[in-house]
Amino acid sequence: MLETSARLLRLLSLLQTPRDWTGAELGARLGVSPRTVRNDVDKLRELGYPVLATRGAAGGYRLGAGAAMPPLLLDDEEAVAVAVGLRTVATGAIAGIEEASLRALAKLEQVLPARLRTRVGGLRSIITPVPFASAAPTVDPDVLTAVAAACRARERLRFSYLSHDGSASERDAEPYQLVNWGRRWYLVAFDVGRGDWRTFRVDRITPRTPGGGRFTPRPLPAADPAALADWVARRVATGAWRYRARVTVFAPAAAVSERIGPYVGTVTAVSSESCTLDTGSDSLATMAVYLGFLGWDFRVDAPPELAVEVRALAERYQRALPGQSGSRPALSRP
Repeated sequence: MLETSARLLRLLSLLQTPRDWTGAELGARLGVSPRTVRNDVDKLRELGYPVLATRGAAGGYRLGAGAAMPPLLLDDEEAVAVAVGLRTVATGAIAGIEEASLRALAKLEQVLPARLRTRVGGLRSIITPVPFASAAPTVDPDVLTAVAAACRARERLRFSYLSHDGSASERDAEPYQLVNWGRRWYLVAFDVGRGDWRTFRVDRITPRTPGGGRFTPRPLPAADPAALADWVARRVATGAWRYRARVTVFAPAAAVSERIGPYVGTVTAVSSESCTLDTGSDSLATMAVYLGFLGWDFRVDAPPELAVEVRALAERYQRALPGQSGSRPALSRP
């Protein structure tokens, strides 16, 4: 049987899991009687830990929210995950928490056992973050917290929203899930005013108070978290393009679909050896380069401006070949 101090720490660790524990379950885990469990719970309460208890067959013990943050007891895997996560967040997409993340990381690494510091250091040595552009969007942590709270409480969210074209609108939505994709956070919500599911970039949301009341949850547009993330990715990839294009690619539809993935565009078979690709981008020049990377012959069907970009790119490549003569043309674009 564990000594009292070690047992109290073990009991606190068990109570920090998000579930209710019966006295019998805790006693079995700790190797003590339910009476001893009750005594240990009383000791934790004397130390300021808000251990809640409910009576009855479905009752049990759990750790509630208190006035102060209690010490968190982490196992080895949890400690490594938190350390790596904090280091990632310190250079991440949520504005204003980088310094707090570094402070928390310093405290955690100070008390990590040597074997775990080695594991964290090993992971850090082989992970190279890709720096984001300075203009990449950051999310106000207060906004992210407010949206997450509305999702958990199943409360309607009223907010002003700035769309990708700069237009503002007022929304009344039922928030369900936050999805992180790269440096951006997206809210999956049912837009009450439009009567349909929508994705909203959280950095473009300005919550309004008071919010709405509680709502009855609807079935999500995807069955599980992975499918929901895929649903969001598809909508995000196609919903905010500045330019849209249709291109005939002289290759089988299955081969083109495998090459581009579902988030770049929609592929429709025309024949066994050709297909149409509906795609888009915020830059016609970028789209022209990307189409060349496909590795197959293609024809631009729309818009005409894309054909102009492809022609200019082809001429530039032609001039880059050895033995080409002629003066360098004036730059028509940056």
